[in-house]
Amino acid sequence: MRILGIETSCDETAASLIKIKNGKIKVLSNVVSSQIKIHQQYGGVMPEVAARNHIKNILPVINKALLASPLLTKERGLGGEVDAIAVTRGPGLVSSLIIGLETAKSLAYAWNKPLIGVNHMAGHIYSNFINNNKIEFPALAMVVSGGHTELILMQGHLKFKKIGQTRDDAVGEAFDKVGKILGLGYPGGPLVAKMATQAENRKPALSADRSKVESIVMPRPMINDDNFDFSFSGLKTSVLYQTQKDKNYKKRIPDYCASFQQAVIDVLISKTIKAAKKYKVKSILLAGGVAANKELREQLGRAVSNNIPKVDYHIPGLQYTTDNATMIAVAGYYMAKQKKYTPYNKLKVDCNLSL
Repeated sequence: MRILGIETSCDETAASLIKIKNGKIKVLSNVVSSQIKIHQQYGGVMPEVAARNHIKNILPVINKALLASPLLTKERGLGGEVDAIAVTRGPGLVSSLIIGLETAKSLAYAWNKPLIGVNHMAGHIYSNFINNNKIEFPALAMVVSGGHTELILMQGHLKFKKIGQTRDDAVGEAFDKVGKILGLGYPGGPLVAKMATQAENRKPALSADRSKVESIVMPRPMINDDNFDFSFSGLKTSVLYQTQKDKNYKKRIPDYCASFQQAVIDVLISKTIKAAKKYKVKSILLAGGVAANKELREQLGRAVSNNIPKVDYHIPGLQYTTDNATMIAVAGYYMAKQKKYTPYNKLKVDCNLSL
């Protein structure tokens, strides 16, 4: 079985072709056209600009993904390489989603192929299943991205239960806003993480006396609350207020980045470990764009090993953390196994789609 994945939920135009044989997934192509440089001048994603560039890029990106297949023959044509099409239907920017969805619907009609509408967040979770058949259920997925921060319990494939989420800013959003406060530019996440490596005091810990390991002390919002929800707007505001009072903050930007990043990581790890213990999970999955953060990947791994050593810890390859179409194709494969197809004339965009 071969599945074409299409992803246009925000500012990346992506297409991928995967092949599944005997339950094993092989990635034949993974093409992503990024618009980061275009949106940097605006300090964030401009929806109309993103949509225009999706229109320009979508067919060349799909063609490149299909032409990369070693199975291509002139006789079969591009459509002959595909058994099904999986496309992101939400959540995301409505103008961006429409481009990918309508393109997928047109190809499904022209090629007479079944169509699978995929939840973008499910795609992020299933990035952990790319070339990985060792994930056992129940599993706990921590999804951390620019627009989402969620803890998702999975009792089996496609059986999602949201047990915690942010009440305000998502983690990636908070990183971007802190990057803006500190004058680092957009996107803030990678820049804050890079600056944090230059800090004088970098000691990852859930320390009782954080002043001994941090030159700048940040709050850990909701870390002790009896729930699995998050809040990061106050942490972002703490950075703002402290820099406003600190006349020399520009000389201490790496320390601010390290302290902010560590506060975020401490909260994410604490909630994840508590949830994993409560629900007695066998696997923990890290997913989403912020899953590319090196400190988060490493510290969560150590926390799992130290606190719940019998639980397996899974992280996706870095190329599958940010938005891509391979994760959409893989999620589409598991939906196809359950015959969760949608007629092309009934599939619609849902920019507020939830798991």
